[in-house]
Amino acid sequence: MASPERSTNVAAPAPLGDHQRRTSRGSGAKIAVLGAGSWGTTFAKVLADAGNDVVLWARRAEVAAEINKTRCNSGYLPGVVLPEGLRATGDAVEAMHGASAVVLAVPSQTLRENLAGWQPLLPPDATLVSLAKGVELSTLKRMSEVISEVADVPLEQVAVVSGPNLAKEIAAEQPTATVVACLDHDRAVTLQHACSTPYFRPYTNTDLVGIELAGACKNVIALACGMAVGLGFGHNTMSSLITRGLAETTRLGVALGADPMTFAGLAGLGDLVATCMSPLSRNRTFGERLGRGETLAQAQEAAHGQVSEGVKSCSSIRQLAARHGVEMPITDVVHRVCHEGLAPIPAAAELLGRERKPE
Repeated sequence: MASPERSTNVAAPAPLGDHQRRTSRGSGAKIAVLGAGSWGTTFAKVLADAGNDVVLWARRAEVAAEINKTRCNSGYLPGVVLPEGLRATGDAVEAMHGASAVVLAVPSQTLRENLAGWQPLLPPDATLVSLAKGVELSTLKRMSEVISEVADVPLEQVAVVSGPNLAKEIAAEQPTATVVACLDHDRAVTLQHACSTPYFRPYTNTDLVGIELAGACKNVIALACGMAVGLGFGHNTMSSLITRGLAETTRLGVALGADPMTFAGLAGLGDLVATCMSPLSRNRTFGERLGRGETLAQAQEAAHGQVSEGVKSCSSIRQLAARHGVEMPITDVVHRVCHEGLAPIPAAAELLGRERKPE
């Protein structure tokens, strides 16, 4: 069985207030973060606040220039002042040179393509850290498996950060906890120390399978919850979807060898609740638009061309469940709403009309 999430050698965070200054000090290591979106920029801020030398790679040179000149990434985190220990670049070679860890902050379905281009630049023994939450469409592989394959490194060299981590709240230094998962416990502890701040509390876990499946599946359940909100349903419906969504996620995880206790933790229930309940969640908001009757194209246009991770992962997770003989009714109807033309109201009726059985 995998070890439970735990806070190895990390002191409890001090009480927070608007006046508190950052006092946390990390390892002072150089860490590269590849991807300057909202979560990539936020995690780079966490790492810098923890005392590391952080280089944030941005695809667009103007984003890197703005960060270096104004200490802000106005396109993704307006109003957030970034720490002096964080600098940005558009040069991947500069970002990764001498880095002890490389954080991959790109969408799950583009991870393989991006990493293939970066692979020759990766420092040999660097810990490769995934922030993406998804299952690859073409291969049905988890992100750690994609990283291990493309980077040609053992799975023990790959770590995952996952939990109830809404970027805007963390960027505002609101207290939260997360999970650092890695098969190599010592690597997990090293990364744990590197991202520990008074407002960001990391726990370690070695159940990579469970942590990653929980993160991928919660995006799909959040789409369903968003549809329920769009249809005008209330908290009873939301709670039912969250609970039954957790049940089907756990079934899939156990079938793939995960520790069932992982799904009761921060990366399971914690992330699921945050993503399903918060209007800051892209998946929940996208689902809400679908529930109000918008098409997938209309919802995507309203999201400035961005498709939520759950819209893509619902298909790969559905295939993965079918491969392992696992029943995932919520994931199934979300896939059919997104990709087969099923309307949200009949989808809800179908879930409610399923055979009655013991919980």
